[in-house]
This record gives sequence, structure tokens and C-alpha cells, in this order.
Amino acid sequence: MTTLSNDLLATLNGSSVSGTGTRAAGAADDSQTRFLRLLTTQLKNQDPLNPMDNAQMTSQLAQISTVSGIQQLNATLQNLIDDSASSQAMQAAAMVGRNVLVPGGSLQLSASGQAVGGIDLSGAADNATVTIKDGNGLVVRTLALGALGTGSRMFVWDGKADSGDAAVPGNYSFSVAATQGANKINTTALAVGQVSSITRSGAGLALNVGGLGAFGISDVRQIL
Repeated sequence: MTTLSNDLLATLNGSSVSGTGTRAAGAADDSQTRFLRLLTTQLKNQDPLNPMDNAQMTSQLAQISTVSGIQQLNATLQNLIDDSASSQAMQAAAMVGRNVLVPGGSLQLSASGQAVGGIDLSGAADNATVTIKDGNGLVVRTLALGALGTGSRMFVWDGKADSGDAAVPGNYSFSVAATQGANKINTTALAVGQVSSITRSGAGLALNVGGLGAFGISDVRQIL
């Protein structure tokens, strides 16, 4: 029994029975090597009158096979995650300098007298309306967009107020409302901005869109 205890201790410590073995390089290989050494030591030192039960040996083999399979699965998943992160980084880098539609309710009326925004509808609508307000929250213009289908699209404001006068260039805000019959349709206001840079963090990649803030790639509804 002393010899068996010493052999098992040596095996669990990562050495061979003779003390001249070496530790495997990978974690999975190291676990398998230790298990096989332990099993071999048990078989070599078992009591001939009371040999190891076949069911017990099969159970041990199944356990190490399961552990090995899980380790290989984790390694494969990690490779997929790394590949996905690299692909997303390339996609994000390609957006730098491009205009995109992202969630937001701001409009920039240029000196030329035009502003561009966007809307996203969760369902088809027979009536969609955009309400544009100035910095004081006063309604400047109401745009009737009519019937629209599901999804994202842009709209153009000609810079005129409801009175017909030209609005002052600058920052404005807008909201969207849509209905299908008597039912309201979920809407999202979209702002247009230019991607200036990308940032990588523990939470993933973020696109820095001008003064609109940081957005995930999934927040981009259109690339213009």
C-alpha cells in the first residue's frame, strides 16, 4: 500500500512513477496525461484478489473524456469569438469617415437650408408624422410623410417653418409618430452623423459618431 500511495502522489504531482516524467504543455493534454498515469498506477498496483471493477474504470474513462471534450469546446468557442471580434473591428474601421443613421432625435439645419434625419418603424404605417422643434421646444415644422413600410429610411427637411418662412440654421430636435388605423406603431428617431473613430473596450467596439456620442455596430441602421 505504501508503494501505491507514493506512486499515486507522484502521479498527481505531475511526475511519472520513476520521477523522471515531464508535465504536458497544454492544460487539456496535462489533464489527460495525469489521468492515464493515475489509471495505469492503479491497475499496476491493484490487489489481484480484488481487481478494479470494470464499471468503475469505464466511469473514470467517461469522466476524463467529458472534461477533455469541454476543454476542446471552450477552445473552439474562444477561437470563434476572436474571429468575430476581428471581423467586427474591420467592419467598424471601414465606417470611419462615413455618414450613418443611428438612434437620436437631433437635426442640424445647414446654411443651405436643408436638414436630414431618419425614422425607423416597427411595422407598416398608413400615416407617419415628423415634428420638428427649436431649442426652446417650440414646434417649427410638422412633416406629413404619409404611408410608410416597416424599416428605416431618411427624410429631408427643406428648412422652412409651417408659416412658410425660412428657419434659422442651427440645431433642432424632432420626434416621430406613426399609426396603422387606430393602432400606434413603435417608432425610433434616427440622426445622421459621421463616424470619426472607433473605440475598443471590454464591452466591445464603439463607433464615435461626431457629437451624437458612441454607438455599437448594431445601432447603425444605415450607412450613407
